[in-house]
Amino acid sequence: MMENSRRSFLKIAGVTAAGLSLKPVTDVLAAGGLQKKSSPIGDVSKGKDVLTAKRWAMVIDVKKMAHDDTAQKCIETCHKLHNVPKLTNKRHEIKWIWEEEFHHAFPGQYHEHLSEEIKHAPFLVLCNHCKNPSCVRACPTKATFQREDGIVLMDFHRCIGCRFCMAACPYGSRSFNFRDPRPFIKETQENFPTRMKGVVEKCNFCAERLAEGKQPACVEVSGGAIVFGDLDDENSEVRKVLKSNHVIRRKPGLGTGPQIYYMV
Repeated sequence: MMENSRRSFLKIAGVTAAGLSLKPVTDVLAAGGLQKKSSPIGDVSKGKDVLTAKRWAMVIDVKKMAHDDTAQKCIETCHKLHNVPKLTNKRHEIKWIWEEEFHHAFPGQYHEHLSEEIKHAPFLVLCNHCKNPSCVRACPTKATFQREDGIVLMDFHRCIGCRFCMAACPYGSRSFNFRDPRPFIKETQENFPTRMKGVVEKCNFCAERLAEGKQPACVEVSGGAIVFGDLDDENSEVRKVLKSNHVIRRKPGLGTGPQIYYMV
């Protein structure tokens, strides 16, 4: 009897969850990127331009990133705009974008004769918005999903906190809210949703800014250290940079197809 009641409850809960689509939020996150066109998003970005792309990608110039605390500016700007809490307990830390040293970011490419400059350079790491994201396949509720332009997003309202996506991500790019993060946000930004305890979160390539015709925040404050654009457009800045520079990616042998490239 109890099992039947439980099944009935789960059916009802599933139907309810399917119906609760916060249209303004999901519509903003569903828009694309660098080609500007009139926004189809409705009231959320009515009358604004949208940056669109067939496949978004990012190139990070590691040497430029080391100048004038550029990496820290990118981190602080991203976290402020997206209401990322500042927690002192490392076990509870929430990170959308952060610094790693080479041997942590690229374990398979580290060797004892690596230059000191590269060995201790600030490698900014974030969600790789993979071409074949293992996190999307692992999510049982479709809370994490991939747009047509390649951006991997989170629907915070669908997340049940199972953390399967975290286990599937080989880059450690996702964080889990072990506690309510809102009391730890110094200045809440009203134009981006706050999260709650038990929800996974990560970088979203600033999809909400793309929907307003703006570049990702980290790109904007990087002083040219980060290039963002359409990987499928041979005339895009991203393609030009990749064509003329040596770049590496994190754990490319895993087959996920990371879309973050590093100029070293």
